Amino acid sequence: MGHPRLQIASPESLADAFAREFTATANEALARRGRCVVAIPGGSAAEHLLPRLAREPLPWEAVHVFWCDERAVPVADSLSNAGAAALLLAGTPAAGARFHPMPADGSNPAAAADQYAADLRQTTGDDWRLDLVLLGVGEDGHIASLFPGHPALSETRKSVLPIFDAPKSPPRRMTLTLPVLAGARLVVVAAFGAGKAAAIRDAVEGNAQTPVARIIEQAGQVVLLLDEAAASLLGRGVIDRSVT
Repeated sequence: MGHPRLQIASPESLADAFAREFTATANEALARRGRCVVAIPGGSAAEHLLPRLAREPLPWEAVHVFWCDERAVPVADSLSNAGAAALLLAGTPAAGARFHPMPADGSNPAAAADQYAADLRQTTGDDWRLDLVLLGVGEDGHIASLFPGHPALSETRKSVLPIFDAPKSPPRRMTLTLPVLAGARLVVVAAFGAGKAAAIRDAVEGNAQTPVARIIEQAGQVVLLLDEAAASLLGRGVIDRSVT
């Protein structure tokens, strides 16, 4: 749906840029309906961007935070996306947000996914639209727990799925589906490091149908935040569109 807005800069500058995008989107949502509903990832995107965002003087009690995906581990486990976010946000204004952790480690994953979908719908309303989604990118081009070639990537009916056979450990996970992620009012894709460069190049230049390529293609408004290593394989024409 058009070219993504692209920014290539240091991780510190990208964190500032994300805070600006988040704040503008949140203020618009709060003015429109009194709440803002977002979804966040784990991994390097969260590590680089959330600590800076957490200092923003927003009315965080009106911000609902869902997760793009989660591993089937207890929240105290070092692999838990929700647990990592709690550590990153502890003692900051953002700790007052309304958090909706994914119950990915329950005994009935399908029922837990349906329960999370119901929570998401109740919070977003009948249009299911998140105000903002932040996504990291794997070296294989995966986003959330949607992996290249996996059947979950083609799901169109459900908004939340349990995953039992992810190609990356741990195999059991839970994820938002592509239509929900792509339907957000703003999708921010963040990539750090040379290991992500090929996936970013192929997605931006239209040479792949990886999950990150599909989100860029399908979402209405996309911002790409890349450090120089992640952007290192982009062509000059793409680079010239960036703001450094």
